[in-house]
Amino acid sequence: MPEQLWFTEILNHLFAAPVTALLGTLHIQPQYPEAPITNAVAMELLVFIILIVFFALVRVRLSVDNPGGLQHIMEMIHGFVYGQAQEIIGHHSEGYVAYLTALALFILACNLIGLIPGFESPTGVTATVPLGCALLSFAYYNWQGLRHHGPWGYFKHFMGPMPAMAILMLPIEVVSHLARLLSLTVRLWANIFAGDLITLVFFSMIPIGVPVIFNALHIVVAFLQAYVFMLLVAIYIAGAVAEEH
Repeated sequence: MPEQLWFTEILNHLFAAPVTALLGTLHIQPQYPEAPITNAVAMELLVFIILIVFFALVRVRLSVDNPGGLQHIMEMIHGFVYGQAQEIIGHHSEGYVAYLTALALFILACNLIGLIPGFESPTGVTATVPLGCALLSFAYYNWQGLRHHGPWGYFKHFMGPMPAMAILMLPIEVVSHLARLLSLTVRLWANIFAGDLITLVFFSMIPIGVPVIFNALHIVVAFLQAYVFMLLVAIYIAGAVAEEH
């Protein structure tokens, strides 16, 4: 049996059988059929539930005359993301703000949840969680490019400014776009993993005082990496929907 967090144990106790059966229908055999839900998946699910509850509370308490604390926090977050999108994507960025906000909050919550005793940061435990965010963002910005330009118009983005350079530019552009998956994944996973590891090492060596400093540093890194991930995705969206002049 793998080492499980208490929340993972609860999920496996309740849903191990149906999850194993579902994986079986997809011809996927889990290593531990009695515990198919990993800590990373459990933490992702917990972050998802927390964010859904947060958004629901904000929605229920929306008020023009008497806005509450949650509404002020969400308005600040939305305003910040909206400002960044306006600067990077341009005046037509309103439709992308919702995705960028949800992405940033999800990554931030995944980065920070490991600071709570009894939990782990899914973005630092395994590279599959950052890879999932990267794949989703990759599909999102390419889909937006296809919607904005049409299939042929978007394909011309990969051909370069001159027809004579198309043979050279096409493979370079394809490799460049695929490299974005690796870049987004490794940057997020490596930074959170390193932060967790350093904090654990110093906590085992000097359990009083010093770990607080590294926890504070980890919080800064968590915010920074969520912001960088969102910023890079906004840049990719801007490139996908940009008009040629």
